Amino acid sequence: MRFRKLLSGAPDGIPPWLGVVAEGDKPGFFLPTDAPWVVHRDFSTLVGGIRALLMQALHPGSLAGVAQHSRYEEDPLGRLSGTIRWLTVTTFGSTDAIAQEASRVNRMHTRVTGEYETSTGERVGYRAADPKLLLWVHIAFMESFLRAHQHYSKAPIPGGADAYVALWSRSVTPLGLDSAPMSEAELNQVLDDFYPELVVSKKTKDVVAWIKNAPLPKSAKPVYRLLFASAAASIEPRFQKLLGLNPPPLWLLRPVTTSLLSLMRFAIGPESPIEEAAIDRLKRAGVL
Repeated sequence: MRFRKLLSGAPDGIPPWLGVVAEGDKPGFFLPTDAPWVVHRDFSTLVGGIRALLMQALHPGSLAGVAQHSRYEEDPLGRLSGTIRWLTVTTFGSTDAIAQEASRVNRMHTRVTGEYETSTGERVGYRAADPKLLLWVHIAFMESFLRAHQHYSKAPIPGGADAYVALWSRSVTPLGLDSAPMSEAELNQVLDDFYPELVVSKKTKDVVAWIKNAPLPKSAKPVYRLLFASAAASIEPRFQKLLGLNPPPLWLLRPVTTSLLSLMRFAIGPESPIEEAAIDRLKRAGVL
């Protein structure tokens, strides 16, 4: 129950977006047999979420948006629940719910503007809705959840990595990004293209240190330390070096973290109210 409360931000542990996923009689973007559904239902997303925050901090534009406009220091769990809401609704919700959620995110993005310093020292303006910044956030997010699943989950991805990358590209279309990688090879190429733009500043180091020592409840900290180390270990060495990370080796962490996540799933139980609500809606829609 403490775990559910932590992730949902709700006193009773029931995610406030459960009703959003359940309502209506329309299909969504994905079915239970699709790669994004399989990946995002898995507890490896706990590692993927931490990894995504670390990767996103490497771009000075996305870092500036977080540093200048996010409430992560004052209300980290509130920001966490907001991100989980978008991921959950986009993965499991109806097309109407996805449109409404995208509208909420787009309204927030209109307020996120400012300036940042590039890798060459130039000052440039940014908007959160800029296609290039959206692309970086998207690929950092997508690659992180993909690698976390590949390393720390026993569930095979239907269609493999290419299917996950191609299908999850739909998630950013409502946010205004019309061009995204459609295969694992394209994803890797876009990461290579972004590499020269990545910057590590004092603020980057501060954010990484904050992520490493996030102000979570004491009962959650031992598990979080393992999840952080696992997230760091799954990052490519060139990005680890930029971030100043020196985690234990993957071969050591993989069995420990995979077993822990399986134990957490067993302890919480096999039922998933979000998935059950989504499946019931899909049955009403006639696609299951």
